[in-house]
Amino acid sequence: MQLRYFNQTGWTAIFNGTETEIGRMVRVEGWDPATGTALVVDPQRGALRQVTDYVDFSHLERADQVVAAIPGGGWRAHWTDEGPGGSPLTEQVLAWLITSQGRATAITVDAQGHVEDADSADAFIPPGEELQ
Repeated sequence: MQLRYFNQTGWTAIFNGTETEIGRMVRVEGWDPATGTALVVDPQRGALRQVTDYVDFSHLERADQVVAAIPGGGWRAHWTDEGPGGSPLTEQVLAWLITSQGRATAITVDAQGHVEDADSADAFIPPGEELQ
């Protein structure tokens, strides 16, 4: 399982990396009002910086904008072969993230407290029901 990317602007900047910097994904924090260029945090400068100022900037990719989160409500996510040794796995839905596009994404938590999205689940089990 892999957690999808969510942020406030709905965009992620992709950087290829250089000899001294690894490739990376950085969330877009906003847009330059004069040029419209995407802005990311430059931790060395402690300021917002245009993505085009970086020599290894590649492109922007869409990220989901979360506009609401609602409790899991007793729902469970089920995978037929994601447990130990390819066994079945069922996890509690912690919450449903609602995006600006109206999509609901189930967020699960496992026994160790790790949080993941459940986009790859084979089934969702409603509260009070058993897997069919």
